[in-house]
Amino acid sequence: MATFILGISAYYHDSAAAIICDGEIIAAAHEERFTRKKHDPSFPHEAVKYVLSEAGIEFKDLAAVSFYDKPFIKFERLLETYHAFTPKGLSSFLTSVPVWIKEKLFMKKMLRDEFKKFGKSKIPILFPEHHLSHGASAYYPSPFEDAAILTIDGVGEWSTTTIGYGKGNTIKMLRELHFPHSLGLLYSAFTYYTGFTVNSGEYKLMGLAPYGNPDSPQTKEFKEKTLKVLVDVREDGSILLNMKYFDYATGLKMTNNKKWTELFGIPPRNPESEISQDYMNMALAIQQITEEIVIKLAATAKKLTNSDNLVMAGGVALNCVANGKLIETGIFKNIWIQPASGDAGGALGAAYLGWYLWKGEKRIVNKNVADAMKGAYLGPEYDDKAVMGMVRKYSAQYDYYENFDALTKVVAAKLAEGNVVGWFQGRMEYGPRALGGRSILGDARNPEMQKKMNLKIKYREGFRPFAPSVLEEDVSEYFVLDQPSPYMLVVMPVQPKHLKPLPANYDSLQMMDRLYHLRSDIPSVTHVDYSARIQSVSKQTNPRYWNLINEFKNQTGYGLLVNSSFNVRGEPIVCTPDDAFRCFMRTEMDFLVVGNFVFDKTKQTKLVNDTNWKEEFKLD
Repeated sequence: MATFILGISAYYHDSAAAIICDGEIIAAAHEERFTRKKHDPSFPHEAVKYVLSEAGIEFKDLAAVSFYDKPFIKFERLLETYHAFTPKGLSSFLTSVPVWIKEKLFMKKMLRDEFKKFGKSKIPILFPEHHLSHGASAYYPSPFEDAAILTIDGVGEWSTTTIGYGKGNTIKMLRELHFPHSLGLLYSAFTYYTGFTVNSGEYKLMGLAPYGNPDSPQTKEFKEKTLKVLVDVREDGSILLNMKYFDYATGLKMTNNKKWTELFGIPPRNPESEISQDYMNMALAIQQITEEIVIKLAATAKKLTNSDNLVMAGGVALNCVANGKLIETGIFKNIWIQPASGDAGGALGAAYLGWYLWKGEKRIVNKNVADAMKGAYLGPEYDDKAVMGMVRKYSAQYDYYENFDALTKVVAAKLAEGNVVGWFQGRMEYGPRALGGRSILGDARNPEMQKKMNLKIKYREGFRPFAPSVLEEDVSEYFVLDQPSPYMLVVMPVQPKHLKPLPANYDSLQMMDRLYHLRSDIPSVTHVDYSARIQSVSKQTNPRYWNLINEFKNQTGYGLLVNSSFNVRGEPIVCTPDDAFRCFMRTEMDFLVVGNFVFDKTKQTKLVNDTNWKEEFKLD
């Protein structure tokens, strides 16, 4: 009889559910995709319903439910932290502790109450530690028989960084760094100070960093002051933060703004205000420090494990620039990063721990696939019947293609003409990246595409870069990378043969002048530092997307496209055909492709009684 284990992450941010059957991932999804509330922290009712349905079982058929951390240890950390910093943080203590005592401390009862909505069966509940769940999400689906495991995030229970070793079905923790000393929270503090939202704006800080001037005395000063005053970085990658400058341990904000202003000479940037060179240089300084710490931690992991392989998870593992720099060092022969590295991925890790540690099952690596993640296409998919329901609801006009090859010829031609296409195919992605299941596509050769997609499609900050989706076979043609990057988790340089020279005064140009300078023959995916965040597309894991890009190559000679997530700013990635059509109609997208249906914007009528998306979604 098959054994099903449900994994859950919930109550902090990015709630999710995942289900495995006899060690195989069947389904996984973020709750936000169903509720349309970005980073939804609530119990993942809809995600649980979906994964159970995908598995073809009812709640009573589960062998266990595995929750991604240990609430009692987290509560212990909360109390000890407030005690250590007393009397500071009284207002925060009075806000958070009653909630814990009333709700989160009794997590097992809370979960049992939620489970009653799915049936009366009393299923065993497992509580692995937070960073063990992260580590499991990275190691067990990886293609390695053994691996060093590096997890870095804000904080779990006590741990903020761990180094472990996975071999067979076991994971052994070797080193831990404890709260409040956290690389993830250090990066989030700079995210906050530069005017972005913590837990969602860190990738903006990473995207802003290349606009900093590495030769500027200010950048060097920011870096020196950070390393001298804010953080003590040891040779093994462990860090100590000067908590006089941070308020996150007991306060209601990330930084002591008065002390930071005295230290750096600039105040915290107001959100949505113009970004001056000061904050670009600050972003570069903390990005460089982060990269150096990650590399030191990886070197320590190598020394402790002597493995040729490294796997990574935790929010900091989504820092693709640091990942690229780590690959370049050659410390490990092979590196694999969990595509759902944040808290949502903890649900999958927790489920795996139920199978391998609780059940004690043997781990067998399938050498016939790249990894066990199935391309991260683990969410729901919708058939023609579902699409027709959306068509009738909106009286949408469409063309239907029985032959998918004929559709790719039409869509590739539309892309080559400069049109922006919403691309909705197959199962939804698990993790924060759109990988060709729920994507917005454009022509990477078009110098206007980056501007158009940021300002008229995504309605987001103009400086933010877009990623290329490139045929797996053509990765090294365009980028300095000799291996696949299927999950858009690595930034590497564009090949020199595709680049164009910079003007002598480039570093002194205004931000947008630098952004819109023609840097390569694929300008819309070439960032200001001549790099790109790469997604390689495999014919094995996503044949439809591969076929589209290959047809685009047949027509233009270029085997890559601009790929952005299918959403507007503040909105979760679309899940259903209905979500996709509304997003399509609310933006200046030109075409929408859902399965074998093609929708032309010029043939549609305006949505009736539509709400303003800016009011519906909170800007992140």
